[in-house]
Amino acid sequence: MLSEKDVQQALVVAAHPDDIDFGVAGTVATWVDAGVKVAYCLVTDGDAGGFDADFPRAEMGPLRRREQTAAAAAVGVGELYFLGHPDGYLEPTLEVRRDIARVIRQVRPQRVVIPSPEINYERIFASHPDHRAAGTAALAAVYPDARNPFAFPELLAEGHEAWTVAETWLTAHTSSNQAVDVTEAFDRKIAALRAHESQIAHHEDLEGMIRGWLTANAEAYGLPEGRLAEAFYVMGTG
Repeated sequence: MLSEKDVQQALVVAAHPDDIDFGVAGTVATWVDAGVKVAYCLVTDGDAGGFDADFPRAEMGPLRRREQTAAAAAVGVGELYFLGHPDGYLEPTLEVRRDIARVIRQVRPQRVVIPSPEINYERIFASHPDHRAAGTAALAAVYPDARNPFAFPELLAEGHEAWTVAETWLTAHTSSNQAVDVTEAFDRKIAALRAHESQIAHHEDLEGMIRGWLTANAEAYGLPEGRLAEAFYVMGTG
């Protein structure tokens, strides 16, 4: 695994606004604290989300972009790429692969975080079809699309040189192999989640729910009592 001193830039790819903040916002905050620059790539605008039937559907996507931008700011991220693919209809098409590969070539990260392409039967809500589709497309964008100068020649024509991602982290994987202590970043993670007002208003105890998840992760990895952690499957892709 790369040490933090070897990572100057990271990119987090997600299917929907709020996916990052539920899964990795604490880790992102720790990386930002360590001097790593982080960018976000949102494959859809989450325009099929929300719980208010009277809210105009045409306004949901723009609202969720604003919420995600505010959430990113809460953990120190100001560079966001919105790809605008339709929420609920996402498939790992060549077009989606190309669009993610373009962002990888623009950002040029040493580390990329993506959703797991696999179904997690113990955490089925993390395995939304859009999440898995985004993970499949993002993994293909990492290897081979972004690094191959002959893949999607239009990207090279746009001035986006090929780029090899050294390390890829998967969220919600069935066999995580790495935990990040996010105890000191917990308040910022909760602040990021609360920015997604259209999505979290129905949670009566959001903080308690998240604390429970992160406590279980910390315990699974033998962290001291009272610590909080986010878990990932990390693999070399360089």
